Amino acid sequence: MPSPASPSSKMGKNEGIRFVSSSIKIPRPPISSPNPILSTLPFARQSFAIHLDRAREAAQRLLCSISGFRGRGVLCSASLAATRPEHESGVSRRQHGGREDEERVLISEVLIRNKDGETLERADLEAAATGALKSCRPNAALTGREVQEDVHRIIKSGFFCSCIPVAVDTRDGIQLVFQVEPNQDFQGLICEGANVLPTKFVEDAFRDGYGKIVNIRRLDEVINSINGWYIERGLFGLVSSIEMLSGGILKLQVSEAEVNNITIRFLDRRTGEPTTGKTRPETILRQLSTKKGQVYSMLQGKRDGETILTMGIMEDVTIIPQPAGDTGKVDLVMNLVERPSGGFSAGGGISSGITNGPLSGLIGSFAYSHRNVFGKNQKLNLSLERGQIDSIFRINYTDPWIEGDTKRTSRTIMIQNSRTPGTLVHGSHQSGQGGVTFGTLVHGSHRSGQGGVTPGTLVHGSHQSGQGGVTIARVTAGIEYSRPFRPKWTGTTGIIYQHAGARDDKGDPIIRDVYNSPLTASGNSSDDMLLAKLETVYNGSSDHGSSIFVFNMEQGLPILPEWLYFNRVSARARQGVEIGPAQFLLSLSGGHVVGNFSPHEAFAIGGTNSVRGYEEGAVGSGRSYAVGSGEVSFPLYGPLEGVLFADYGSDLGSGATVPGDPAGARGKPGSGYGYGLGIRVGSPLGPLRLEYAFNDRHARRFHFGVGHRN
Repeated sequence: MPSPASPSSKMGKNEGIRFVSSSIKIPRPPISSPNPILSTLPFARQSFAIHLDRAREAAQRLLCSISGFRGRGVLCSASLAATRPEHESGVSRRQHGGREDEERVLISEVLIRNKDGETLERADLEAAATGALKSCRPNAALTGREVQEDVHRIIKSGFFCSCIPVAVDTRDGIQLVFQVEPNQDFQGLICEGANVLPTKFVEDAFRDGYGKIVNIRRLDEVINSINGWYIERGLFGLVSSIEMLSGGILKLQVSEAEVNNITIRFLDRRTGEPTTGKTRPETILRQLSTKKGQVYSMLQGKRDGETILTMGIMEDVTIIPQPAGDTGKVDLVMNLVERPSGGFSAGGGISSGITNGPLSGLIGSFAYSHRNVFGKNQKLNLSLERGQIDSIFRINYTDPWIEGDTKRTSRTIMIQNSRTPGTLVHGSHQSGQGGVTFGTLVHGSHRSGQGGVTPGTLVHGSHQSGQGGVTIARVTAGIEYSRPFRPKWTGTTGIIYQHAGARDDKGDPIIRDVYNSPLTASGNSSDDMLLAKLETVYNGSSDHGSSIFVFNMEQGLPILPEWLYFNRVSARARQGVEIGPAQFLLSLSGGHVVGNFSPHEAFAIGGTNSVRGYEEGAVGSGRSYAVGSGEVSFPLYGPLEGVLFADYGSDLGSGATVPGDPAGARGKPGSGYGYGLGIRVGSPLGPLRLEYAFNDRHARRFHFGVGHRN
């Protein structure tokens, strides 16, 4: 390397040229934020590493030291301007297009040195810096902009924390020296402020760089991956600063926005202005999974909003995060629009199992409901349903989440007085006749979910309406507790008292039907029972084709000698499978009763929600049962669907074990199958189903139903 000339030596044609230096600034690339609010929070402001700040300060001191120096030029590390005072002359400028081009300086040699001007110890680093150069080559005439761009290229290689270009006047011409300071070797990591970020995630992100020189580009990738971890989970957090400590230790500062406060604000549903709500704030707050002190997650906030809507008392929910001053935390404002709390309603329908024409099965209903009793989201429902045969009066009071409970346990108190037909089953000798079966509402029992059977309404029917009707009268009261115990699993337990007996057309108690079969287990005009109930439900999702499993067990408790003692177990399962645009749905159900039970509590098989192609209960009435069904549904046009189906049901030979053998007296086969096709169309009440079925006895029937099959 030629020795530099003295400061008094002339620069020849470059005399009068001086280079103005400015500071180093290596900005971090912008980091996308999961929410615009991050830009207003203190932790969202990005800072540079402290060692880069020191390099900038060194460049500024260099600028001060060379002020007025003209013998040798200094090229800045971040920007280079080649200027000439207006009063000086002797330097030509090229003209192009009526404007002056930037002046060029002839460079004789380009060198890479360390910050002390010495040769770099590592040849690979010198090669990396040399390889980054694009414009700066020996014997090239360079502009300040071109040198500036090459300085940025060296820094962008990622291996250097500073780069200062120095122009030295030698006998052979201007020598351009890039004085670089390599980054340290990575020897360890300190991560602060990361409360929710998994330690293993951070360790894995930095593991490949251990023992190697810190590369800023690779470091940016790691930081972006950490920020991406927060973004994917909707968390308000990011890397706010990085500092290189002595000994090759990286200090990573992570800032996470914790929830400072949650405010409930009710808005008028008409004007949108703040108003006084009817719901207690604590009723809302206990529903939220987001708590004070947690790192705020937008995904969790979205789920909280959906949870509030499922309470049924809110029309609209909006959660707005706001910065909590300069604390680095967020305040959450929850805007709520309440629905009307209660009101009256009226409607109508068709009861299940009507075989003597639709008019005899028409029912009307009248109900009053209050969705938000005492502002605690408690529900009160009073309903009355009345038809020519059916009559149900029901009072339900539900607390969806008992106060003071931490497991989301609900409580339901129920009182019901019902009269449902027991004369809806015709003998098997009539099952071959065509007809229409309506399967909209099932009022046979206080229990639901029997899966393809309707106990209590389809057992003791006469084959002719003129031979005397049977009505089952029940008075039921009970209390049930329910709670989720695993994701998608819920459990219910309760105690239910039931007083049930049979009535004739005049409303008088009877103990035997027209076939002289007993209608009660005790031999009295009515049976009393106290039932301990246990139910477990698995529900994959709200979609009809999802997996469902329901297990139900009822145990009769003989507290008094005349009370019935029996055990009833039933289960049903459903699984859907997508086959292109079509869907295959398989349903299975079954049950068994042990002990002394009322004959009208037997499992009835056949009908719209059981084995199609048969009348309601026409297959059999047994102590045990099993029903299987397969369906293939496919879209036709808009909300219209087509369906192909096949059903099979059996009492498993248990018909004769029911007291009085009501199935055998009516000649029911005990097993049978049906198949057919149908159409379905969506409605606010659920899918409207019209199906045409054939059974194994060559009979054909139409079936009409509202809602999905059990």
